[in-house]
Amino acid sequence: MDRDKEIAHMDQAVAIGHGQTISQPSLVLKMTLSLELKPDSKVLEIATGSGFQTDLLASFSKSVYTVERIEPLHYRAKEKLETAGFTNISFKLGRCKPGVKENAPYDRIMVTAAAEEVPFELVNQLEKGGKMIIPVGSQLNQELRLIKNIKRENFIPLFSKM
Repeated sequence: MDRDKEIAHMDQAVAIGHGQTISQPSLVLKMTLSLELKPDSKVLEIATGSGFQTDLLASFSKSVYTVERIEPLHYRAKEKLETAGFTNISFKLGRCKPGVKENAPYDRIMVTAAAEEVPFELVNQLEKGGKMIIPVGSQLNQELRLIKNIKRENFIPLFSKM
């Protein structure tokens, strides 16, 4: 606990146990702002971790569905956020491949764990006009991507038989 107080002012990634980290606060903020959350947003968060990001998402959205695969992290974040009074968060323990279809579509999707490529199953769970932020790449070379889902409508064939 004393170590947490010592590093609280630093803008750096922090270990949260079980081989996981939370990104530096400036990156968490950048990811959150890039989603342009609205009071009626329905958000899916992949990788709850410590619950820090979940807190931000739930503070600015109507509902958050969050998934964590590591049991101790899941229960710790759930307890912390429920104790803080959040009632608009649904918690799920387990792997989320390919997303959480039962509550789709989502207005926004926040993926905090890096993927080697964009999981199109998640893109397909976005509402028309929805946004997803996700770190993509290898362990040594990653980039943050903002995906916007603009579904094609009123498709008209260019050629037709008469």
